[in-house]
Formats: sequence, C-alpha cells, structure tokens
Amino acid sequence: QVQLVESGGGSVQAGGSLRLSCAVSGYIFSSYCMGWFRQAPGEEREGVAAIDIDGSISYADSVKGRFTISKDNAKNTLYLQMNSLTPEDSGVYYCAAERSMFYGDTWKRTLNWHYWGQGTQVTVSS
Repeated sequence: QVQLVESGGGSVQAGGSLRLSCAVSGYIFSSYCMGWFRQAPGEEREGVAAIDIDGSISYADSVKGRFTISKDNAKNTLYLQMNSLTPEDSGVYYCAAERSMFYGDTWKRTLNWHYWGQGTQVTVSS
C-alpha cells in the first residue's frame, strides 16, 4: 500500500523559511516521479515543484529561485525547502507520486498524479 505522509508545515512570518518533508512507503521510491502541490482556501490545487524519474526538476514560475525540491532515495523522503516566503505561499501543501514520467508542463495537472498525501498547512503572515 502506497503511503505519503507530509510534515514540516507551520506558521512563519513573511521572509521566513520552512522545510517540508514527505515520507513515502509501499513502493520503490526512486522509480516514481514526485511532486509538491498546494491549495489555498477557495482556490484550485496547483503544482509547485516536481522531480522526475530521471532527476529533472520543474518549478512553478511563482516559486522559482525561492523553493528547492529534493529527495533522498536512501531515506525514501521528498523535501521542499521554501525560502523568502510570502503570504501568497500560504495553503495546504501536498506531496504526490506517479509511476509515469511527465513531459512539458503535464506535471502541473493534478489528474496526472495517482498518489497523494494528506497535506500539511503552511501559513505565512505579513
């Protein structure tokens, strides 16, 4: 059974940093694409960053230069380092996993991801 469990969310002031983690189990971590999504109240879930099976990395334009996605295959853990946070970064952050590789911006589509965690709340105050 595939399980994804996020942690590391919390409240921070604008300009601060947080590091999210996603512990995964139930499958061969290195053979799956991994991604981070977020959802603000009343908004659709949006792709934040993804790391593909071949190690290629993609970011949403809104987080480029501020967020860094990484993974540790030995620990079966996905990370999202978030720096220079703004109130617009607030929301529930989800990690996701998918067996197939992505092309172009298809990673941003939530329907293309099969497995999801339960989410962790990030609140950035001004």
